Amino acid sequence: MATRPPVGLPTLSKRARILLTIAAVLVLLLLLGARFLNAYVDWLWFGEVDARGVFTTVLLTRLILFVATGVLVGGALALSLWLAYRTRPVFVPVSGEDDPLARYRSIVASRVKLFGIGIPVLAGLVAGVSGQGNWQTVQMFLNGGEFGRQDPQFGNDIGFYVFDLPFLGWVLGWLFVATVVAFIGGLLAHYLFGGIRLAGRGGSVEGPARVHLLILVGLFVLLKAVEYFLDRYNLLLSDRNDLFTGATYTDLNAVLPAKLILLCICVFCAVAFFVGAFLRNIQLPAIALVLLLLSGLIVGVAWPAILEQFSVRPNANEREALSIQRNMEATRHAYGIDNVRYQDYEGQSEVDPSQIRNDEGTIPNVRLLDPNVLSPTFTQRVGRENFYGFPEKLDIDRYTVNGEEQAYLVAAKEMNTEGLAANQQTWINRHLVYTHGNGFVAAPANQIDRALEGADSDGGYPIAGTSDTQNPTGAGMEVEEPRIYFGELATDYAIVGGQQESAPGEYDTAQDRTYLYDGEGGVSIDNWFNRAVFAMQYGERNILFSGAIGEGSKIMYNRDPRDRVEKIAPWLTADGDPYPAVIDGRVKWVVDGYTTLDNFPYSQRTSLGEATSDSLSGVAQQQDSEINYVRNSVKATVDAFDGTVDLYQMDKQDPVLKAWMKTFPGVVKPKSQISDELEQHFRYPEDIFKLQRELITQYHVENAQEFYATQTFWNVPQDPTTDGGLDPNSDAAKLPAYYTYSQSPWQDEPHFQLTSALTQLRRQYLAAWMSVSSDPGSYGDIRVLRLPTSGERQIEGPVQVQNAFQSHPEFTQDRTLLGNQSVDLIYGNLLTLPVADGFLYVEPIYVQQRNSQSYPQLARVIVSFGGRIGFDSTLKGALDQVFGEGSGDAATGPESGDAAGQDGSGNNGDNQQGDNQQGDNQQGGNQDGGNNNDGGGNSGEMNQVVQDIQAALEKLRTAQEEGDFQAQGEALSELDAATRRYDELQNSGG
Repeated sequence: MATRPPVGLPTLSKRARILLTIAAVLVLLLLLGARFLNAYVDWLWFGEVDARGVFTTVLLTRLILFVATGVLVGGALALSLWLAYRTRPVFVPVSGEDDPLARYRSIVASRVKLFGIGIPVLAGLVAGVSGQGNWQTVQMFLNGGEFGRQDPQFGNDIGFYVFDLPFLGWVLGWLFVATVVAFIGGLLAHYLFGGIRLAGRGGSVEGPARVHLLILVGLFVLLKAVEYFLDRYNLLLSDRNDLFTGATYTDLNAVLPAKLILLCICVFCAVAFFVGAFLRNIQLPAIALVLLLLSGLIVGVAWPAILEQFSVRPNANEREALSIQRNMEATRHAYGIDNVRYQDYEGQSEVDPSQIRNDEGTIPNVRLLDPNVLSPTFTQRVGRENFYGFPEKLDIDRYTVNGEEQAYLVAAKEMNTEGLAANQQTWINRHLVYTHGNGFVAAPANQIDRALEGADSDGGYPIAGTSDTQNPTGAGMEVEEPRIYFGELATDYAIVGGQQESAPGEYDTAQDRTYLYDGEGGVSIDNWFNRAVFAMQYGERNILFSGAIGEGSKIMYNRDPRDRVEKIAPWLTADGDPYPAVIDGRVKWVVDGYTTLDNFPYSQRTSLGEATSDSLSGVAQQQDSEINYVRNSVKATVDAFDGTVDLYQMDKQDPVLKAWMKTFPGVVKPKSQISDELEQHFRYPEDIFKLQRELITQYHVENAQEFYATQTFWNVPQDPTTDGGLDPNSDAAKLPAYYTYSQSPWQDEPHFQLTSALTQLRRQYLAAWMSVSSDPGSYGDIRVLRLPTSGERQIEGPVQVQNAFQSHPEFTQDRTLLGNQSVDLIYGNLLTLPVADGFLYVEPIYVQQRNSQSYPQLARVIVSFGGRIGFDSTLKGALDQVFGEGSGDAATGPESGDAAGQDGSGNNGDNQQGDNQQGDNQQGGNQDGGNNNDGGGNSGEMNQVVQDIQAALEKLRTAQEEGDFQAQGEALSELDAATRRYDELQNSGG
């Protein structure tokens, strides 16, 4: 029976066609308008930072890939549909009057060009949108070179795996997609036009349809053979064994041969499909397909599983030795830990007091100011105006002031528009008046103003100075341009500059509110087109209609230093903690940039987000992506006044950086252009250090057998100063790495370095201490002190020391009296410092009242050495308690030699809130435990309760030393009862 006559589609009137065209244009504008708007805004921004080459290179690469993948997939589909239509049967029988295919066939036949062109174009658009996202893979392939290092299995240069193999896999993947899409399109078209019929017994397939589809299947199988060939190289990144990354014994002796066998079978099967297509014999392809499936199951799955189960696992330490050794060598190189110098360290517990007293490198420079605690203190005492603020975490750097180099707590005094009062929250105030911060703030990291002694005393504050427009040298270092337009708190846009007659003026100081920006930063909006663009971009009509914007006005956006670096160099991973530095009289943000890979053969894959996560807050968290190669290849600076971004080459040997420098010529400046002053303020970045620290806990072992046993692995300890940090079984955050200005055992003078303690695997004893230098002459040199991990001489780790601190009678007394309902105790950073052939632990203790206007102040310093603990309001006093009178003479004392008096007369008078904070201070602040109530009726009972607490603590300590669990329980019960009684007396005014 012949086909039914075609049923035409209803025709549209001219008006309907016009309306549909307008609707289509509106939908297109809605879909693409925002993209074009963002692209233009980005184009303007890249012009501001003189990096339009980056914008155009990325854009052109994306466009080319969009067209290439779109043409590939759309063209393959179009060709398949054309072949199916051209080879359709002349007469197509229908199954009945209600045959649904007949209607669809008629519709398609009446609009052949619409469907034949429209569907491939739509598929090509979808493919193009997906394909253009892989521009980095293509640029790496085009510009990559050699590593000068070969893989141990195939002897290929590492550059093949890093630059070539990902591109080949990407191309192969799109060929698979094009083949599958073409097959599906051809299959549906043949079915629609009758080349494939399901009616009747077993259905039927016309000859042209059979040839067409079998060729496509043959192409797919041939591509599968290519995939098996490339998969051999991907085995070097196998994750079959949980202990290490790389080709295992099973991969090398079962999977690798299986890939070659399956490759040959795929070629045979592809030939069978091609032959079957032209011989019009479907039996041969069917047999080949069954052979492929069976061989894949037997050779590719069953045989490796049998070998793994019965040969490898019973002898894993021997079978995997070669693979582990390869993994160890590759990992050490890929993470830059192949030149770590290890040094045995006894960790003495006894020391001559004169060694402490005569120490000139570490003791005088012990850092008492915790950058993660003191941001509120800086905000209240230095910020002054409500709209100035500081990041949640301050920074540590070193400066030479008056001929003496030491560590400073530093920060830029930024504009914090979130701190504006309700009557300051107008659009003009937020975006045109309060536009910038003013000043660089620095405080010696080892010193406070006065020691905090009594309940009503003032002290324990940083000695902070500010270099700003009124006093350019106030912080001890001269800042010629202290205005901060770009910083970590600059999350919104600012409109600056303009004319005096129309612009409202920018707040500069309390005496000068008419300042107008005259720097190079910002994008011009003194024309109506740009004003309209940014009005749409931010959804703010005031940008378009405000009379305050005129000739010379500029808009600043993307003002966060880290965001600016990542935008200008999208191939970099930026460190999470940018820091400000005074360079050549200007405040510049220093941002570390990393080149990373996830395909370095045999190198251990590590989660970047997990490895760099610790207890610090106020830093950007890295994405939880897996990498197995990292280099601190770039140092970037962002000028805080005009936003200029400069990238400097830091690692001349990194092939990945070389590839990107070829891709974007001129963006990264050579290392020779780094000024001496800038180099003096480079810090070894925290994120790469924490990543290397994580790897060193395992890869310090010397041979494969030791690595497989894991018994000598180390741990990064949890931070015992955080909630839950004293519980070894908790998931508390890791101990951060700390910057210190100190003298290590191999050094003859103090250096600025990043340090961390490491403990034994699943134990709390100290196993090692790790340090990396930030000084220009030894930058990046990693040293590890290895401690005895067996025998009687074992050094307590951070968790054990913190436990000892908190059970110390004098500390417990002050904690009970200071940490009441109106005051919080804040534990500062627990530093681990190698001193006098042992380890000195130092921890500052801060207090902060529980009200919105309070801020932390240093109350006590607690130290430990060889199990002996000192606790005092000054470091000197604490050291004297541990080592004997006069031992702490080398420690830097408070600026005011005498402790602040009980009447608060020590207040420096520059901040009324400091007085208010002390006026409400908690009772019982005296170290002797006496309360401050004059003649209070319960004073005698209070003293008795304090004695009971001390007695219970002493009983608990004795029971712990003797291992008497029953006595420990009794002591804890007595301590709990005494503490409850103390709280009752306080609540009743006793």
